[in-house]
Amino acid sequence: MKISKKWMFALLSIMLLVMVAACSQGTSEESISTSEGSTEESTESEGTTDGETYEINIAYGNQPGEPVDKLANKWKELAAEKSDGRIELKLYPSSQLGSEKDVVEQAQMGNNVIVMAGYDFLMDYVPDAGILTAPYLVDDFDELLYLTETDWFEGLKNDLNDQGIDIVTTRTVYGERHLLTNEKVTTPEELNGLKIRVPNNQMSIQTFEAMGAAATPTPLGDLYTSLQQGLVDGAENPLPVLQGVKAHEVSQHLALTGHQKFITSWIGGTSFIETLPEDIVQILRETGDEAGDYARAILDEETETVMAEFQEQGVEVYEVDVEPFKELVQSVYEAFPSWTPGLYEEIQELLKNRP
Repeated sequence: MKISKKWMFALLSIMLLVMVAACSQGTSEESISTSEGSTEESTESEGTTDGETYEINIAYGNQPGEPVDKLANKWKELAAEKSDGRIELKLYPSSQLGSEKDVVEQAQMGNNVIVMAGYDFLMDYVPDAGILTAPYLVDDFDELLYLTETDWFEGLKNDLNDQGIDIVTTRTVYGERHLLTNEKVTTPEELNGLKIRVPNNQMSIQTFEAMGAAATPTPLGDLYTSLQQGLVDGAENPLPVLQGVKAHEVSQHLALTGHQKFITSWIGGTSFIETLPEDIVQILRETGDEAGDYARAILDEETETVMAEFQEQGVEVYEVDVEPFKELVQSVYEAFPSWTPGLYEEIQELLKNRP
């Protein structure tokens, strides 16, 4: 059977239209499939971000069971609870990640770590921070905590940020520091020349040298053996810390000098903190403050308990006239030319105008 050219042309046209329609439909379906696939992938990605767990290392030099350790454990609990399990704090007490100075440097370089750091250490980066640990600066801890809420302190935080350091929380009360020695010390004359273990920072060194001692920087974890071996003649710290390292088993003379009322910060590297979602950082800050307030009450209770235990274990406790010590340490306020001129007067003015 012969097909005319006319019909042949019509048949080819119909076949061509069918093929074009099929291709068009396939392209459309492929486009829809790709679009839907992208949407699902995007949604899945957002879900992963929302549900992601952030493991953050928390470092400090104190021993398990001390108030600082209890603070860290409370912080871990609160952060996990308020983040619905998204924040997991991994605790490293007893300087497991290194000395305070070393870990601060690790944080500054952006490592995954938040470390308890005294303002005497932070003065290596922003000198004015050191005045918060200066001897006999304030009458009580509330005055120190108030200073961390001022515009002056906000300026310090900004300067530290410029140095790669982010203060996560400021409300850790470390305690009032007293002097524990092998021999009785109640006056600067009796302290003269004794090797006293101090943290490795200029504020502590200058303070004890001003009081006549031979300041001897030593890691806190080495204090017990240093006392045993006669490398140092005594140490200074809050009572729960001295008990935590068992210093009272060697040195049995406690002078209540109260030379420093000590608060500390917890810091992370600015570059590390910036990698965390804003809500995670906010939870870290809020729960850190809350844990600090929780631990302050524990510190007060444990200080009284430790005092009683010291006396039961044969430690001689001496109330001392602190005025001669205060007079000697006034030179400390002149020992740091890198401080802003008039810094001490500025702090006193802030305290005077405290609400």
